[in-house]
Amino acid sequence: MSRIGKMPISVPAGVTVAIENNFVTVKGPKGELLRQINKKMKLTLDNEILTVERPSDEKEDRSMHGLSRTLINNMVIGVTKGFSKTLEIHGVGYRAAKQGQNISFNLGFSHPVIKEPPAGITFEVPTQNKIVVSGTNKETVGAVAAAIRALRPPEPYKGKGIRYEGEYVRRKMGKAGAKAKK
Repeated sequence: MSRIGKMPISVPAGVTVAIENNFVTVKGPKGELLRQINKKMKLTLDNEILTVERPSDEKEDRSMHGLSRTLINNMVIGVTKGFSKTLEIHGVGYRAAKQGQNISFNLGFSHPVIKEPPAGITFEVPTQNKIVVSGTNKETVGAVAAAIRALRPPEPYKGKGIRYEGEYVRRKMGKAGAKAKK
């Protein structure tokens, strides 16, 4: 039995879960999320407790059991608390500024790069070198944060670029350091 899959999902007050042919709809204070869960999984909702059961112990069913439970749990967390990722900008002259809902980046290119948020995502810029991407859907928040990081990934020699908060960038020795080492 899957350790993650067998754990029940408690539905907090103010959140409604509707299940129809393994199409799960979760509504809460922060919004509404919809997702199609694998047809083989059996979803049951009793007294604000949602459980996911698998039909057999075949490899595919075992792998989908924990995944299905985690996807539904992330939906419940998303409509109650939400998800966010923080990115840091390192480098002289590199900065971000909010323009309405969009973000304008100065990343050493000949032009500013403007990033628009997709539906359900909000950007915050607390300082000019910090960006917070937040929303209800965990996958979308991660994908948008990865797309922003890909604008100027951190380079290994000086560490300049956009990185996740707390991300360690492994630094390489430059040409002058390699000569001195010989």
